[in-house]
Amino acid sequence: MSAYLPLVATPVLTLSDWRSTAKLIEHTLLKPDAARRQIDTLCQEAVHYGFHSVMVNPANVALAAAQLRGTAVRVGTVVGFPLGANLTLIKLTEAEAALRQGAHELDMVMNIGALKSGDRVLVQTEIRSLARLAHQHGGLLKLILENALLSQEEKILACALAAEAGVDFVKTSSGLAEFGATASDVALMRGVVGLKIGVKAAGGIRTAAHLAEMVDAGANRIGTSASVHIMHELGAPDADQY
Repeated sequence: MSAYLPLVATPVLTLSDWRSTAKLIEHTLLKPDAARRQIDTLCQEAVHYGFHSVMVNPANVALAAAQLRGTAVRVGTVVGFPLGANLTLIKLTEAEAALRQGAHELDMVMNIGALKSGDRVLVQTEIRSLARLAHQHGGLLKLILENALLSQEEKILACALAAEAGVDFVKTSSGLAEFGATASDVALMRGVVGLKIGVKAAGGIRTAAHLAEMVDAGANRIGTSASVHIMHELGAPDADQY
């Protein structure tokens, strides 16, 4: 375990006000019943507060991309969500369709069963192929580990394989498992990947204090559906009435 302790300082992020915090946030709506009007509101809120991105289901990528065209807000979506058990070919097809419809960032769920079976080649080959595809389209790939289902050794292995395969971020969780982001997991992940790639904390982050805890542990991106609440906690003005 000690071999994976950070050899360099973790990124120093200053959460001096709500604007600097907003730049770390992926404003998320992945509920299966999300209606178009809710996606519209999500995008309008993201522009108002200056969130880094919106994170939507694949069926809503084109709508979000159209709403956010000409703004600084990026569009993110999920791949192989939420189980990660799709065939690699299906993940590639899903990812390419999303990128062509305007997604800038892909959050792919790792093949958890393959990792637990010791099939490192399958896991890393899949990650590498998705990372290559994302980069060919000018996009980013984040790997969702689903830490609630992994042992400490498996978390370390997954991060190491992901870093070697060329991902841009490793991510704590889908938000749908028994638990989501923890500071200890974020610190462990940062320890494995160093400063080579990003660490995204997601799952159960609902307050400004919890967000700050994740950043202090080493996260440099936060996925949350409580973004507006967090902004209000930090003193941001209400968004316009939509």
